[in-house]
Amino acid sequence: MRIDLHAHTTISDGTDTPTQLVRKAKAVGVDVLGITDHDTTAGWEEASQVAVAEGVSLVRGAEISCSIDGRTVHMLAYLFRPEPRLTRHFEDATAVRRERARQIVDNLAADYPITWENVLAIAGESQVVGRPHIADALIAAGVFHSREEVFATVLHPKHKYYVHYQAPDPREVIADIRAAGGVPVWAHPRATKRGKVVPTAAFSGMVTAGLFGVEVWHRDHSPEMVAAISAIADHYGLEKLGSSDYHGTGKPNQLGENWTRAGVLEKILQQGALPRI
Repeated sequence: MRIDLHAHTTISDGTDTPTQLVRKAKAVGVDVLGITDHDTTAGWEEASQVAVAEGVSLVRGAEISCSIDGRTVHMLAYLFRPEPRLTRHFEDATAVRRERARQIVDNLAADYPITWENVLAIAGESQVVGRPHIADALIAAGVFHSREEVFATVLHPKHKYYVHYQAPDPREVIADIRAAGGVPVWAHPRATKRGKVVPTAAFSGMVTAGLFGVEVWHRDHSPEMVAAISAIADHYGLEKLGSSDYHGTGKPNQLGENWTRAGVLEKILQQGALPRI
């Protein structure tokens, strides 16, 4: 069984609609797909309808923005009930991301041909306006050629245009995911090119809060990182997942380039409050 539980749509920062995502998953042979847009569940209904029609098994989820000691943590949440205690994080993150994006655009506008209106036009139906849309606006202006190039330069955390933002502690978010019947998984915990990673010591508190597993096999993890994360997961008894983190044409990641084992999926289904579609 081919299982890819981390993918994004135009509802957040992907370039495929939920319908297109599901159909592409079927086309490349993905049996079980996870829809995990950033800080929103707005794509669930459309993706569910198409998944039933196309015969693709769908796991509903989201990727929640967190921060610990000023370092970003992305927490995947699967099969949770969209309860107020959890959706509050989505609403706060959406507002914070939007204001942060506007500040970054203001910074960039001093040196590059970009406006807030350009970014909103690029974002379109997205519920979460953020850095990927800024990157796309700079590409559309002919300044850069790819999102990777933009993120490696003017949108990198070390650059003068970058704006830091406040996000909830992942331990709080993990507890809220569990309270909503969801299953929390730490996404790409050692993706160093995204910025400073969280120290290994932070795992203990997240495990105590209810962390289920970690993404081990991910494009942004080197073989050495894979080995290190695997060892940490073994130490704490965490489940190991592999996924694409697919964003459509926004990133080179391809659906199904990494897989999660069927036994891990079964545990997610057992612990989650919602069924898979």
